[in-house]
Amino acid sequence: QLQASGGGPVQAGGSLRPSCAASGRTFSSLAMGWFRQAPGKEREFVAAISWNGGGKYYADSVKERFAISRDNAEKTVYLQMNSLKPEDTAVYYCVAGWAVRSDPSSYAYWGQGTQVTVSS
Repeated sequence: QLQASGGGPVQAGGSLRPSCAASGRTFSSLAMGWFRQAPGKEREFVAAISWNGGGKYYADSVKERFAISRDNAEKTVYLQMNSLKPEDTAVYYCVAGWAVRSDPSSYAYWGQGTQVTVSS
């Protein structure tokens, strides 16, 4: 089970750090990631991290602004979001799977999502 939190309203240029707490013994073996979906748009990949944190992969739209990290001892993955833009407004979903990929079908486990709203 994945429980995302830490979203909320923020002004453009600001920062947020959503987190995702996982339950279960296999967390440390899984790749983790974030997707987002804005109203009227398709779900899109944001970032992913390998099971040991050694591999990280970002969408071009968030490179240099977002950073994904994980703490396997705490079974938590984080998404540090800086220099936020209104176009970052979306529901952000935490995911877990067996490969670090941008394809949503690669992730078997999905959290409930946390809303991020960036105002101009």
